[in-house]
Order: sequence, then C-alpha cells, then structure tokens
Amino acid sequence: MTGPIPRVAVIDYGLGNVGSVRNMFRRIGVLAEPVSSPDHLGSFSHAVLPGIGHFARGMELLRGLGWDDAVNRFALEQARPLLGVCLGMQLLARRSDEGDQAGLGLIDTNVVYFDRAAMDRPRTVPHMGWADVRPAGQSKLLPQQTDLSRFYFVHSLHVDLQPDSPIASGVANHGYDFVCAFERENVFGVQFHPEKSHRFGMDLLQRFADYRC
Repeated sequence: MTGPIPRVAVIDYGLGNVGSVRNMFRRIGVLAEPVSSPDHLGSFSHAVLPGIGHFARGMELLRGLGWDDAVNRFALEQARPLLGVCLGMQLLARRSDEGDQAGLGLIDTNVVYFDRAAMDRPRTVPHMGWADVRPAGQSKLLPQQTDLSRFYFVHSLHVDLQPDSPIASGVANHGYDFVCAFERENVFGVQFHPEKSHRFGMDLLQRFADYRC
C-alpha cells in the first residue's frame, strides 16, 4: 500500500512484551519504537498496546502514568490505528473478571474467565499454544483463508463477545468458540501474540502497519 511511511509506537507502561513486538515489526521493515511517555504518543501514526499479566495491575499502571487519557485521545480524537495485544486487547474493554479496575472502555464489552462448564470436554486453563483462527466478517488484519491464520495464545480470559458480533473479526476454539480478535473502525484487538506467531504474526502486523484511517 502506498502512502506515508508508518511510524509505530509500542507503548511501554511496564507490563508488556515491548522488545518482542518491536523486533517483529523490524523484521518486516516497519519502524517501531518503545514509547515510555504519554506526551510522545501523538507523534506516531500507529500504536500498539501490548500486555502480559493481570488486568487490574495493567490499568493501575496505565492510569498512574497517564496513558489512559493519551490512548483515548490517540484512538478517538486523532482517530489513529491502535492495536491491543493479549492483555492489551482486554484493557480496551469496560471491565474484567480479573480485578475491580475499570478498563479503557474503547470497546463495549467485558472480559471473562473461560467457562469450564461450557466446554465440550475438560480443557487446560490457561489456554496455551498454537490455535487456528478463522475470520469473522471482513477483517482488515486477518486473511480470509483459514489455513493462513494460526497464532500463539497464552491466556485464561477472553472478551465476552459473540462470534456474530459486528465487531468480531477472529474466532478460535478452546472447548467452545470465543472471539479472539475484534475491529471497530481504527481500534483493533487480538488475544493471541502476533510477535510470537512467526509468519502469521508478521502478516498481521504488516496489515496493521499498512492500515490507513
């Protein structure tokens, strides 16, 4: 895709896999930089909110460092592409079963633990390892061919969206189908780790970097 060269901010708030995300962008020739100050976010064309760990702790760090206002301004007022990864995806929601902190609220959903009673057979939680992801609707980041969509997961919770939700863009299965990717205009979220997903992750991050609002 032609257009301005993307410059991607990888938000460093102390609870994310910043180095791995940056390195995966570098492998596809996209300039990505760790950003540790919310004041600098506005100079970037795209932003990634990574995350590994506990929802409540993530929100405490984001709010304590002033990232909550900066991320909302970047995504809503400036309408620039934002990608939440793993915990970063969950932080875009309203709230989570994991703690009592309110989320960023960019997506109208909650985050819930896997429902073991709903599974087709006993499954290990956390869900860990490679899983197929099939597209839901017309995804901007996921290819329509399911054989090209296989990603690495590590998580115990997922967003509480139905696969037929208008913002659901990817579905995986761990005992039952769950939404593992969403897209709402310029706001994207993926439960899996594209930075750990080899060529599948490289393809997704390239599509994200190429996206123009």
